Amino acid sequence: MEAGPGAVTVSQAFQEHLRRLCLREFPCGLGSWNKTLFSPENLKSWKSGFPKMPEDVPPEEETVDTLLRLVQSAKSPWAQPEDSTMEDQYLRELATQNPFIIDDAFLYSYYTSLRVVNKGITVIDEEVLKYTKLEELILSANRIRVVEPMNLPPTLKVLELYGNEMTSIQCLCSQPPPALQHLGLGHNRLHGLLESQFITSTYWPNLVSLDLGYNELTELRYMIAGLCTLPQLRLLVLQGNPLALVPHYRGYTIDCLPQLFVLDDISVSPEERYLFQGLSCKLGLAEEAAYITVTVKNVTGILDSSIFDPEPLIEGPFIVYNYYVTYNFVEDEKETGKEHANTVEEVKKSTPNPLSSSTLIQEDKEPGEDPWLKPAPGSILFSTIRKSWANVIEYNYKKKHTLKNLGPLKAFLLLGTCISIVEEKIVSWHIIPAPEESPPTSKKGKGEKEKKKDMKKKDKDKKEKGKEEDKKGKGKEKEKEKAKVIGKEKKKRKDTPYEVRQDAPILRVLGSQVINLEPLLSGETLVASVCNFGTVRTAEIDKMTFTRDQKAKIKKNIKKVDKDKKKETTVYEEADYKSDPLTVDVQIQLCNFKSLAEAMAKPSL
Repeated sequence: MEAGPGAVTVSQAFQEHLRRLCLREFPCGLGSWNKTLFSPENLKSWKSGFPKMPEDVPPEEETVDTLLRLVQSAKSPWAQPEDSTMEDQYLRELATQNPFIIDDAFLYSYYTSLRVVNKGITVIDEEVLKYTKLEELILSANRIRVVEPMNLPPTLKVLELYGNEMTSIQCLCSQPPPALQHLGLGHNRLHGLLESQFITSTYWPNLVSLDLGYNELTELRYMIAGLCTLPQLRLLVLQGNPLALVPHYRGYTIDCLPQLFVLDDISVSPEERYLFQGLSCKLGLAEEAAYITVTVKNVTGILDSSIFDPEPLIEGPFIVYNYYVTYNFVEDEKETGKEHANTVEEVKKSTPNPLSSSTLIQEDKEPGEDPWLKPAPGSILFSTIRKSWANVIEYNYKKKHTLKNLGPLKAFLLLGTCISIVEEKIVSWHIIPAPEESPPTSKKGKGEKEKKKDMKKKDKDKKEKGKEEDKKGKGKEKEKEKAKVIGKEKKKRKDTPYEVRQDAPILRVLGSQVINLEPLLSGETLVASVCNFGTVRTAEIDKMTFTRDQKAKIKKNIKKVDKDKKKETTVYEEADYKSDPLTVDVQIQLCNFKSLAEAMAKPSL
């Protein structure tokens, strides 16, 4: 493959590395500092390729021992570069003792290992073939996308291409190095089902160690089917791939590869192999999905905002505060939609109004949205139930996620999940109806007034007669009827619905923190974190809250309560008193089978 414009080849980068070794500059090479030692007159004293130091050395020149100390000392200004190898160190010493032998032909036959890391290399050129004894080629952290295997020496035993931009192993399979024993392709972009076809004994018959970690490989059973054909494979790394997130990954791999000694840098013991014996037959066609459980336990240190609110009037406002925890996560494969929301608007669910009314009017005003309540792309927002204030709010929330699409899950785990504590403020008002205006009474003449007076007198006379007649029993019956009428009126007033206006919930994020979930990709099964958002309360606020709670309690023994109250309030006045910090206890656990018996039980999802 010819290097195009702007391409950086291996030979160019390595020549720059040799220049930094200063093989032809002080204290190495030839110069005024050692001209007597390598003069033609002194050549006759050479034995076994190394010159003999003459007895009369001019003061402006240095001895070989002095020059070697300058080369070997780590504190010397001429110390070797930090990225140098032991071969480089020995080469500099050789260039100090006998600079005549340092030429291109010698260098091509000298190096058995080339290590060119993080130099922006894009092409492995044919100049690499000139290193006739090369056994190890390390080109990690470069920008290589395609490898031309024709430019790899046939003597190569170790090839490391970590941290490059390769998307497939196919480019290496046209003419792979026949003696290759270790292939390191971790932290690339390998993906697709076909990659398992290029990891077989047809291309790598002598492969002992293979590292494919932290790529985008899926479909575990197809990958293991290809690896089963490698008879010499003893060390394998697959962690960091989406396929390693399934619960039976380690057990299935160990059971399918009986010759394996080390998996993901952990030795395979005989006991572990026994625990997983037969798993490949039982779960060979099992569904490849990841099971992750998110648990939110307790929240402490929340500031109770209600202590700053004034006492409500008859018409309001009536203020209720609720608190809950949110986190973003990848959408489940089978999700009912009852416990999560795609937008912040769905999270703003109104809680039941504390006022016992049958008519509720909600305002449609849009409160300002907090950016912490917007889930990252590719994820949705989940939340716990809403709870009222307490010094320690126990949620005991547990959500089990079933995730079949493992590629997006890995991308999400690299970003982490954002945990937020949210305060929801709901303001309600009584709607008091305006009094009805009675129609104005028209003025009546004197004749009509006199007639009314006469009618009233007649009615009074009749009533007096009736009273005298019904003194014994009729008066009691009328009183009962009046009592019934009054009771019905009171019941009607009690059951009469009144309207309540409820404003849009006001959300305020009290604290947010991103939890790193990368350990789940590195083989860990549990990420436990107590998110600490700092202290938001003061001693004065704690004292106000305590005093309010004491007043609200029903005091059985007033004297005893008063004594306890005095003792408690003095605690908040002490100089060393510290309020509890705002914290939330969160756990994220990845399901991972430890034995065949556990795998057969299956997760209860």
